[in-house]
Amino acid sequence: MGKYRRNRINEEMQKELMNILRTVKDPRVQDAFVSVTAVDATPDLKYAKIYYSALQGEEKELKAGFKAATGYIRRELARTLNLRMTPELTFLRDNSITYGAHISTILNNLEISEPTPEETDEQP
Repeated sequence: MGKYRRNRINEEMQKELMNILRTVKDPRVQDAFVSVTAVDATPDLKYAKIYYSALQGEEKELKAGFKAATGYIRRELARTLNLRMTPELTFLRDNSITYGAHISTILNNLEISEPTPEETDEQP
């Protein structure tokens, strides 16, 4: 299977997971405002890593909620995607959004001073 096809499947799984997560009735997942940031399926489509970010909720509670809802999520994914084999799902927290916000605040707080005329004359 080509990488292009796997990328298309990853994107389609991400879209469908966003729709499915809205219907999960587990309050640990429903109240956390979960967003799927990426999906990475193995080449044989047996396993998939689901990267998510959440605005609220504790890490342990979210993991427990995802573990409890994995069967439902996988069944709905199989129903909507129509793949030969539905991958086993592993949910991993994606910290790239918080990391990006942290870098943004650091860059915004930098103080850049203008070079003095003496410093510009010394450069070759």
